[in-house]
Amino acid sequence: MPAHAAVGKNIRSATGSKMAIIHKKVWPGFIEDLESGKKKFDLRLNDFEANEGDTVIFEEWDPEANAYTGRSVEKKITYVLKIDLKKTFWSKKDIEEKGLQVLSIK
Repeated sequence: MPAHAAVGKNIRSATGSKMAIIHKKVWPGFIEDLESGKKKFDLRLNDFEANEGDTVIFEEWDPEANAYTGRSVEKKITYVLKIDLKKTFWSKKDIEEKGLQVLSIK
């Protein structure tokens, strides 16, 4: 399943402090890896505000049924990396031909 398949609702609701709760869709197959802790990263379009300390609630979305399944997992954001594709080390041609990958490291 392509990384771009995990799309979101772009909901940011303020809590009592500066932290926020963000709801995002996640396709089947990804939610198990999020639940188990195997998936320690998330690649998203930079179309919403996310900050360290915010909480993301990943809600499983079934694209075939075009509906939420009711399964969800909650995770805390520990690091945010924003990438401006116009200011990368690589050419636009290389990015378009080869794509990008995100590495989870420890």
